[in-house]
Amino acid sequence: FYFRDLGPQFGWTMVFLAECVGALLTYLLFYFRVPYIYSHRFVSTSSPHPVVLACACHSFHYGKRLIETIFVHRFSHGTMPLRTIIRNCAYYWGFSAWLAYYINHPLYTPPYGDLQVHYALVLFAMCEIGNFSIHLTLNNLKGDSRGRRFPVPTKNPFTWLFYFVSCPNYTYEVGSWVSFSIMTQCLP
Repeated sequence: FYFRDLGPQFGWTMVFLAECVGALLTYLLFYFRVPYIYSHRFVSTSSPHPVVLACACHSFHYGKRLIETIFVHRFSHGTMPLRTIIRNCAYYWGFSAWLAYYINHPLYTPPYGDLQVHYALVLFAMCEIGNFSIHLTLNNLKGDSRGRRFPVPTKNPFTWLFYFVSCPNYTYEVGSWVSFSIMTQCLP
């Protein structure tokens, strides 16, 4: 048999915290327009309403993920190698920086009309609530006599998606990002 030392290992909670905190702080760095990112002449310009909403939605999303990581999710005793954490963090932080660069750019053109922004904001909020509801449902699973646990829809309408897919949290996650893209008219 061949054994390979994967180097330093970190628990899943630490992995999720590193990914989410970095993505949150990266976006906020661009939102507050540090002079090193944009030209000095744009540092003190104000942001249009959709940009402020986008920052609030992005911050809410990653804040929710941090709270879920600490209080809702139950992780196995598995670990992840440091080099994989670096790769994952580079993805999350890079994606956040790429998204934030275009949305928070001083020359960004917001969507025409508030109707598109507000409908997308409502859809974003519904998807975030749905995602959280599914995570709570998955956290509260009870096993049957053989120890198997299957999620089932409850009285909560956000869990009714279990009738159609096995892990609706991913469906809600995709819905959140699609609505975010519609709200900002910026494809991630």
